[in-house]
Amino acid sequence: MAKGTLRPGTLQATYLLETPLDPAKVAEVLAGEQSSGTFVRVAGESDDLRARSRATVDHVEEIEHAQVPSLPNALLERKGTRGPWRRARVTVSFPLANIGANLTTIAATVAGNLYDLGETTGVRLEQVRVPPEYRARFERPRYGVAGTRELTKVPQGPLVGTIIKPNVGLSADATGVLVGQLCEAGVDFVKDDECCANPDHAPIAERVPAVMAHVRRWQQKTGKKVMVAFNISDEHDAMLRHADLVAREGGSCVMVSLNWCGLSSVQALRRHLGTDSGLAIHGHRNGYGMFSRHPALGMDFQPYQLLWRLAGVDHMHVHGLQGKFAQADAEVITSAHDCLASLADPADIADRVLPAFSSGQWAGTIPATLATVPSGDLLFMAGGGILAHPQGLRAGVLSLRQAWAAASAGQSLTDAARDAPELRAALAFYGS
Repeated sequence: MAKGTLRPGTLQATYLLETPLDPAKVAEVLAGEQSSGTFVRVAGESDDLRARSRATVDHVEEIEHAQVPSLPNALLERKGTRGPWRRARVTVSFPLANIGANLTTIAATVAGNLYDLGETTGVRLEQVRVPPEYRARFERPRYGVAGTRELTKVPQGPLVGTIIKPNVGLSADATGVLVGQLCEAGVDFVKDDECCANPDHAPIAERVPAVMAHVRRWQQKTGKKVMVAFNISDEHDAMLRHADLVAREGGSCVMVSLNWCGLSSVQALRRHLGTDSGLAIHGHRNGYGMFSRHPALGMDFQPYQLLWRLAGVDHMHVHGLQGKFAQADAEVITSAHDCLASLADPADIADRVLPAFSSGQWAGTIPATLATVPSGDLLFMAGGGILAHPQGLRAGVLSLRQAWAAASAGQSLTDAARDAPELRAALAFYGS
């Protein structure tokens, strides 16, 4: 089968495999293990059943070998198996009839026991492709890029956002006061930290009303409704109650820690919110590094974000360029592009989610961000990049907007800073 062709009635997954054995044979083991087979032929496993339900290896391409095994493998060690440690990129098609419209089964199929295969010393899921008719069976972003712009009344350019700092410790009332100050400073978006959901010092039942009182006051004064992403991560029923509270208070966004709430819970949350709640779902990927940091294990961002987009999220974190975390800029860039690409039909521009840049972001990281997303379809979040600005919150926000204007005009930040004291102060403070 031609490389890149999607078989009718299937989804397609591409993997990086590492093995001391024949990669083509190991790919067949993976395909069997993740569909109808096991390590021996069993009763009832007819040729007709295998033809209908077994996954199919579409392509195997060997690449440069590894000098040492990337991961330990007790089975190969017991057998005394030695290298060379061959690597290959393999593409496998899985029959959709095996899966149905079931997110957890998609995940179990493309990212399940295959990581434990005794024939491998490395497995990484790099890409998943689904046909348009299958994508249509799942949730879509209710707001995504265009809807978030409408909710925040930011028709073009990046949404400027921040994170409540200190992360934890502020009372509900103190959090409300800070959000009010951030509204006055000119932000479009504020979010809770992932570690602050329902703490004793600021229970969500108190924090949401306290914050929204300031948001409504600012909206009445200026017409601007700042979007606040309240962290509602919790056990499922409690999470739904928290979302209902945010909706009653007139909020426009809820945040969930995706990996810990789970696919089914996030999908059920989206359905619970219905079509008229006015609440976007801000997907926080904390913990994603466990899936991504080892080059021979886990998964790339493309399949990761595909699963969560099928659950119906509207925003996805991608980390930040030149930021404080371990991801290379190239990974952040491809992650942002994944968010802004349709899952199945390139013409379906509504099927996009807003990439959220964060982690060590400030005015100085904006030129690289603009180069990545020239359209400005992004959420640029600076925590310390706003709240630690030496001239205050408003100056922190202004420094970001000045940096974006300069980069958009092809002007260096240093040149622009001559006439922009807020940007000049940011370059002196953060740049050192």
